[in-house]
Formats: sequence, structure tokens, C-alpha cells
Amino acid sequence: MPTSSRFVVAVHTLVALAVSGDKPLRSEDLAYSAHTSPVVIRGLLSRLSSAGLTKSQLGAGGGALLAKPAEEMRLLEVYEAVEDTRLFTMHRTPPPADCAVGSNIVDALQPALTRAREAFEAELDHTTIAELADAVARLGKFAMPLEW
Repeated sequence: MPTSSRFVVAVHTLVALAVSGDKPLRSEDLAYSAHTSPVVIRGLLSRLSSAGLTKSQLGAGGGALLAKPAEEMRLLEVYEAVEDTRLFTMHRTPPPADCAVGSNIVDALQPALTRAREAFEAELDHTTIAELADAVARLGKFAMPLEW
């Protein structure tokens, strides 16, 4: 089953913006950093902007900026801003009601999936973009803001 990289690339984008400080970054620069297309970055920036996480600065030297402090951005916000699908999806076609397993599997499975989703969301809600930016700077042995 296919999975999406939107969340990871969106986090990458926000961390790059956090690392850059108050310097706006162009979608081309962000795309280079994430090793993707500027079109992908612009699409993500649009979703992140709608969620109040990024903003644009127009004109010469313009680009994307964080719309609020990285310390206030939780990974759960990012996930909710860019992912379209639920973490778990039930059968595309409902199982047959006359089957002993098929008629009961959704009700049997749902509590475990709910607990898993809640644990996933709690973990994402625990981590901020600022924490990741600090980790990237520490691992890369550089000080922020980074000169691009």
C-alpha cells in the first residue's frame, strides 16, 4: 500500500525555515534541501500557510517564513495540515455480513486502532519544530541561523 512523504517533507521544510532564522527561503532552495521539486514544496507551503504555520514574503529576497515561533509548532499540527488520509483505513468494500469474521472484524479491530492513533498523535504533539531544528544544528555542528 502506498504511503505519503508529505509529512516528512513538510517537517523538513519547516525545520529549514527555523534554521534559517528570519531569512526567507525560496521554494527552489527548500526543494534542493529536501531533494524534491519546487512544485512539491509550493504545494506543501500552501497547505502549511492555510494552517497558519508559514507565510510568504513577496518581492526581491522574498520567500517562505515561519508564521509563528518554531517552539509553538508541534508535529501533530504539521501532520494534520498536510496529510489527507486517516492513519488507518478500513476495508474499501465492507466485508460480508454473513461471514463470522467479516461481520465482526471492524468492531473487534477498532479499539486497537483507536489506541494506536491516539498514541501516534500524542507522540507528534510532544515534539516541536524547534526541537528538531536544535537537533539538526547539533548533528550538523552549526549555529543557527544558518547562512544559506
